[in-house]
Amino acid sequence: MSSDMIVTFGGGKKVNAEFRGFTIETDQAVYAGGEGSAPEPFTLFLASIGTCAGIFVLSFCQSRGIPTDGIRVVQSHEPKPDGRGIGKITITIELPPDFPEKYKDAVINAANLCAVKKHIMEPPVFEVKTETVGG
Repeated sequence: MSSDMIVTFGGGKKVNAEFRGFTIETDQAVYAGGEGSAPEPFTLFLASIGTCAGIFVLSFCQSRGIPTDGIRVVQSHEPKPDGRGIGKITITIELPPDFPEKYKDAVINAANLCAVKKHIMEPPVFEVKTETVGG
């Protein structure tokens, strides 16, 4: 299985990524010249953080037979002091009253296992290059 993600242009401001048999569509908001037909790339980035934490919370509960009804993961964003970008991301795991008290810290630890968060905390090296292909 290829580990390459192929990014193509879908017309207008649409940019799509093909990876492992999926096409992930993005677009820009109308105010930015797009059609608003799909999430913006930065929105997908933010969603990857919350959904990654969410899968670890879900798996934690499932492995212990804890019902997940009434559990939500809420991700909040605070801007940097200069207003340019995000300065703080808070992930709140909302639990129902009957959630076992003994697992409250453990479910936080589970959410912290998120690979997306780990890659933000210890980022990979980025290299952007050009390559001429075809004739």
